[in-house]
Amino acid sequence: MEIAGEKLATDISLLDVREICSFASYFVICSGESDRQLKAIAEDIEITLKKAGERVIHSEGETSSWVLLDFGDVVVHIFSPAEREYYQFDELWNKAKPVLRIQ
Repeated sequence: MEIAGEKLATDISLLDVREICSFASYFVICSGESDRQLKAIAEDIEITLKKAGERVIHSEGETSSWVLLDFGDVVVHIFSPAEREYYQFDELWNKAKPVLRIQ
């Protein structure tokens, strides 16, 4: 979450989804103001975690306004504010336990 904040991501949430999700333990959700910023956030997260020995298993949306990085137990979702609102992603996972939120 610190990595996203360093790239000026906004509305950052860490959700514990272990009780309601079969494919991940945690979601990190954040927003960026432009496609360029979304890409920069995603790249920095991937590079930093790679240095720590974590590898991205799957990624999607590198040229869109919703980027997904799957690290296995942790899935990172980086949205434009409009896409986040449109898909109501926070509402979709509202039964998850909030661990941390930075607005």
